Amino acid sequence: MVSTTRAAGTADRPPITHTYHYYAPPSFSLSLSLLQPPVRWPRSTTTTVAVDRVNQPRGKLRHLNPSQPISTHPNPSRPICAPTFLFLVSPTTYRYIPTEEVPAADLEDIINRSCTAFRDPGVTPVVKTGDCWTMELFHGPTFAFKDVALQFLGNLFEYFIDKKEGDAKRLTIMGATSGDTGSAAIYGLRGKKNVHCFILYPKGRVSLIQEQQMSTVPDSNIHCLRVEGTFDDAQDIVKAAFMDTEFRNKVRLGAVNSINWARVLAQMTYYFYSYYRVTDQAKGVKKVSFSVPTGNFGDILAGFYAKKMGLPVGKLVVGTNENDILHRFFSSGEYAKEQIATSISPSMDICVSSNFERYLFHLFGDDPQKLRALMEAFEGSGDPVTNSVGVGKSRSLKVTPQLLKKAREDFLSERSNTEETLALIKEYNEVHGYLYCPHSAIGKPLPSVTHYHPSYTVP
Repeated sequence: MVSTTRAAGTADRPPITHTYHYYAPPSFSLSLSLLQPPVRWPRSTTTTVAVDRVNQPRGKLRHLNPSQPISTHPNPSRPICAPTFLFLVSPTTYRYIPTEEVPAADLEDIINRSCTAFRDPGVTPVVKTGDCWTMELFHGPTFAFKDVALQFLGNLFEYFIDKKEGDAKRLTIMGATSGDTGSAAIYGLRGKKNVHCFILYPKGRVSLIQEQQMSTVPDSNIHCLRVEGTFDDAQDIVKAAFMDTEFRNKVRLGAVNSINWARVLAQMTYYFYSYYRVTDQAKGVKKVSFSVPTGNFGDILAGFYAKKMGLPVGKLVVGTNENDILHRFFSSGEYAKEQIATSISPSMDICVSSNFERYLFHLFGDDPQKLRALMEAFEGSGDPVTNSVGVGKSRSLKVTPQLLKKAREDFLSERSNTEETLALIKEYNEVHGYLYCPHSAIGKPLPSVTHYHPSYTVP
């Protein structure tokens, strides 16, 4: 069941946010909250902030060799000093967006306009928080880490549409949200010419402030739809719409979820930025590891691609709450769908991570046929299958021991329950004077995660 919704009033308290932590071996660890760390409000208040994750625009995004290092300085492995966020965004996106599609001057303008929406001049500042570093991604208009990508995407959509003629000069955006994607998408697309945005969210499963952020926007091109069910139910509606070729072409459908690769591209930029901010201050550190609160796998996938581009990343740590399908995969090799558990970090209450399929493609040697066979079995649209990469059946797929070992070379994982999350929030607030939200706290690696790699130590 889907219903339109308009909530009355606004809330004084900010919405919840996510945080990503980063660790730098070998002698100590650095934790960076790359997504949405808790906002540090004026000392008179101690609240946290709200938060939550695109399909290729009508132009073409060129995929270059991801193993080719990005050059931002004559010596890209170590600039003279940490570059600014804007300095790094352009060379990163240039690698994927050809100048014949978007001239350099136009791309610079899109990037600059996207960054002006942020309250902090650094866009995504990095701060030291106890035994880790935290990248604050809550300085955008909705306090969500997704503001970084969706401000850029909204301006990119508008740019491509403006170049079209006749009936092609319009776009319908459709997306599902567990909270933060919806509000960030709406604020990135509100008022855009020739764009109508439809956002679906699960009834009773997003924070009040996020629902109000979405449902109180008065712009005529914004439409909120409340769905009876879970985020996955809303996501299934969106996926079905994109699978209907006739409907997709008729309404000129586009996406804001991280199924749109342009969003993943935009998120790659702050991995480079955070690396240079940390290594500029932590002298002698050559590699930085990233621990990311993970639901739909889009943000940490951006970190994976940044590493493939040459960024000196140690490990990528997948942090999950009780909805731990990803942690179970990296622990056992089995990716098994279970019922969603309601948690205190609702933006991560996801039982199937849409972007994980992209990583499996690379894990399977970039073989689309092997991936398709297992995923169709997993989704129940194909027969059970066994091939050289694993076994697939309805609601479950399991990779071979060799591929699980390879996956663990790319990612570590951990699971935090409510008790552990609340304990960490309390500890960091009392000891370090920094307030993590329930999402951000999951990004702070537990001591047990260091057992995977002897060079990681937590002070």
